[in-house]
Formats: sequence, structure tokens, C-alpha cells
Amino acid sequence: MSQNAKGAMLALLAFGIYATSDAVVKLLGEDYSPFQLVFFSTLFSFPLAMGMILHDPNPGTLRPVHPGWVALRSAATVLSGLSAFYAFSVLPLAQVYALCFAQPLLITLLAIPVLGERVRLRRALAVLAGLAGVMVVLRPGSAELSLGHLAALSAAVFGAVASVIVRKVGARERPVVLLLYPMFANLAVTLLFIPSVYRPMEAEHLGLIAFQAFLAWLAGVVIIAAYKVGMAVVVAPMQYVQILFAAFFGYAFFEESIDKMTAVGAAIIIASGLYIVLREDSPGISRSRPVLSSRLRPDTGIGPRPFGLQRLLPRRARPAPNATPCE
Repeated sequence: MSQNAKGAMLALLAFGIYATSDAVVKLLGEDYSPFQLVFFSTLFSFPLAMGMILHDPNPGTLRPVHPGWVALRSAATVLSGLSAFYAFSVLPLAQVYALCFAQPLLITLLAIPVLGERVRLRRALAVLAGLAGVMVVLRPGSAELSLGHLAALSAAVFGAVASVIVRKVGARERPVVLLLYPMFANLAVTLLFIPSVYRPMEAEHLGLIAFQAFLAWLAGVVIIAAYKVGMAVVVAPMQYVQILFAAFFGYAFFEESIDKMTAVGAAIIIASGLYIVLREDSPGISRSRPVLSSRLRPDTGIGPRPFGLQRLLPRRARPAPNATPCE
């Protein structure tokens, strides 16, 4: 099996694990507030984070090189995670994924002011097509828009902000800084709301949220491994398989089905996202390749990100240049 095939298979496994984690969030979201779920998910992630940090060979402190950007990314991560947890709780899984798949389009737009990226006509048209696909999913005027739809879009927006910031400062910040600050921010923000939303959790539910945190972390580690052995242009598109997992989990456990307009809108969004990913890999098209260098899913701040944090794992095959990539 070629290195790219191994990378693709690992990516499929990672996004399948992510989808399973999201299904657990949806299950628990029927009984608990997103603030409570994010708090415990982050709390259960800390032992995993400590284990990874112990393998960091780089000396230094936890003081950010770019405190403003790190603070902004931490805030975006908190908002993305809370939005994603809420959206999974109240919307069909496939609908949440369809809207969150707009993240590559938003990354492309944000890369213009933040990274100085030039977006030419073809990629601009792909972005417009993808945004049209979002409108097809939302179908304003013919379907009731809820806070859940806004939350799903917010998860994509704030996830894109976090991803672009990592692309901007990630090479100069210690991986442990990028890992820990969003986790601390999650705990600080959710603790403010816990007294008003807390419900005692049964042992079974505590076990489930611990399992969810482990799955999210494991998926992050597997996707890092995927990018270490395969080219980003091969690995990144594998994220769209999550829509298939969403359809399966939604049908099997939540009595959900994908309606026609969601399917059409998702197809448009996926097609435009794939075009942007493949286009970025063309020579001379993108200077910073912001989409290829991002984890294309809502950043929840409870697991490792591919970009930068792969330095904390044992070295194997190196990824292609500019192919080092965010729940």
C-alpha cells in the first residue's frame, strides 16, 4: 500500500471516530447543557494532554510568542466548541455536518486579510457556489430557521477563525501553547455557566462523556498520523465521509433521515470544498495553502490539532512540503 493510500485510510478512520464522538455528544445533549458537556469533555482530556506534553522535546515556557493571536484563537475555539455541541444536540447530524462543511470556504475568505492570500476567480466562484449550497440547506423562507442552524454556522465560522490563526502563528508558537490555552479557556468560560445549568450526571453518562473525550483525542492523533504519511491533498478530502457516518448514526440511533434539500446543499458544499482543496495544491495557486493546512471540522479545544502538534509524536515519514495541517 502506498503512503498516500495509508494516509487516506487513516483519515477515513479518524473522521469515522470523530463522527462517533459527535454522535455521543448528540446523545448526551438531550439531557445536559453544552456548557456542562464541554466542561467535562475538556476535564477528561487533560490527562491525555499531559501525556502528550511530556513528549514535547522543545524547551521553553508556556508564555505565547503572540499573546493576542493565541487569545483570539482560544476565544474562537471556545465559541466553536460550544456552538458545535449545541448544534449536534438539537439538529440532525447530517444537517450539522452539511453546514460545518462550509468551513473550507470561510477559511479561504479569512485567509485574504489574515494571511495575505490572493483568491483568484475560480476559487472565488467555488466559494460563492459553496455559500449558495449553504443557503440551499438553510432554505430561508421555506423552512424554519432555528438557533441550532445559527449554532452550526457559528461552529464553522469560529472554527475557520481558529484554523487561520494557527496557520498564521503556529510555526512560531510551541505546540503545548496551542494545545493548552484553548483547554484552559474552555474550563474558565464553562465554569462561569456551570452553576446555572448543572445537572447531576449518572455514572453511565460520566462514562460516556469520558469516552467522547477519548474518541475526540484519538481522532486527533490518528489524523496527525494520516498527515505524516500522506499528502494533504489526499488526506483533507476524506473529511467529507463524515456525512455518510452521520446518515448511518442518525438513522440507526436517532430516527433521522437526510431530506432532499439538505442532500442537494451538502453536495454543492462538498463539491466546492473539494475544488478548493484540490486547487490549492496546484503550483502557484496558493502561497499559504490555508485550507490544506487546517483541520476541517469545528475546533472544540479538547483534542490535538494536526498543525504543529505532530511535532509531539514520534517521527516517521515526513509529509509533503506545505502539507502540515481543525471538534
